[in-house]
Amino acid sequence: MSSKKFTQYREEYGLNIVPSHVAIIMDGNGRWAKKQMMNRIKGHEKGINIVKTIVRTSRELGISYLTLYAFSTENWERPKVEVDALMRLLKKFLMDELKELNDNEIKLNAIGQTERLPFEVLEILRYAMNTTKNNNYMTLNLALSYGGRSEILRAVKAIVDKVKNGSIAPNLINEDMISSHLYTNNMPDPDLLIRTSGEMRVSNFLLWQIAYTEFHFSQTLWPDFTKEEYIEILKNYQERERRFGKVL
Repeated sequence: MSSKKFTQYREEYGLNIVPSHVAIIMDGNGRWAKKQMMNRIKGHEKGINIVKTIVRTSRELGISYLTLYAFSTENWERPKVEVDALMRLLKKFLMDELKELNDNEIKLNAIGQTERLPFEVLEILRYAMNTTKNNNYMTLNLALSYGGRSEILRAVKAIVDKVKNGSIAPNLINEDMISSHLYTNNMPDPDLLIRTSGEMRVSNFLLWQIAYTEFHFSQTLWPDFTKEEYIEILKNYQERERRFGKVL
């Protein structure tokens, strides 16, 4: 998709600028299912369809990075039947969407302790990442078995090891070095973080990266989230003045 096409879509929706990187905490699947008198798994199934819509919309608008909090390190503590169902849905999503990712030049990336995923899920995830690695119009980050504190701990341990073996000097450790050891190395920090379902917390998500991120908390449960609401949130974002602690 050309930059001209991006401009066309943005003008259609009344957007002058869009964030380079949007991160979303997709919350509310279980509560949505409960309200519908359904099994929690039905909420997750409905949520997958919203993921597809938001990925397509982000691609249309020329958003370069979209990071979705799909499964946290804490989520492993959920009932086994729910975890197993989530893993099946993840596998199906990867298999079903691979062609569209390639057709739309979207690179798939995963952040988190992906080694904890079931072998058959990890296998298709690695295949999808390898197949899309040369796509360069957008990067879709799936945060899988992800936790912000564990990510920072992992980075600190890696840096300590390098200090011990003499490959870096302690006085050279700075913010850039820490950032370079995070899962999001070589990506810009999120400009905008959206959380659905009315909860107003970050839930251990991208703790280092969101230092100057703009937040938007939506009352909408994730399965009810729409393209139209997403566009309105982006319109709100473009009206914000980002000072990064400075006086403009």
